[in-house]
Amino acid sequence: MMKYYHCPASQTLGIKPCSQDIPITCRGAASLKPIRSVHFPNDILFQDYVRQGELERIGRFIRAQRVTLDTIYHSGMAAIHEAVLSGNLECVKLLVQYGADIHQRDEEGWTPLHMACSDGFPDIARFLLSLGADPELENDCGEKPADLIDEDNKELLELFGLAAND
Repeated sequence: MMKYYHCPASQTLGIKPCSQDIPITCRGAASLKPIRSVHFPNDILFQDYVRQGELERIGRFIRAQRVTLDTIYHSGMAAIHEAVLSGNLECVKLLVQYGADIHQRDEEGWTPLHMACSDGFPDIARFLLSLGADPELENDCGEKPADLIDEDNKELLELFGLAAND
């Protein structure tokens, strides 16, 4: 929650009030009075926790049933996609533990494995494959996860059996 404050001391200092809220520095915190509060919806907070890897808060949100793991958010992705993109294997594991679908597609047909390959996260790709993630699934552009691996990412190339013999 974010609060905006109005400083009544500014009026006694000869500062003319204006019609819009602007940041004003007051000397005494006691003179600050909240004029409004901003509350963020659960899904926005949850996405932020996933991006930041705040495992305890993620677990609390899920246990309290404040979010569902199959929701596609405004970003076009579900929580598991966000966790993969953050590169946080522990977060991915936690979401899977709570029931996140390793085959869930985002709005462009990408699975978590597509994202792990595209963004160069071999540990996450290995984990997803160990759970049975399908490396043959294509996204909306007809690309398989292996098609998205950067040619310099030897670990991912080896994982998919694509490494060139030197």
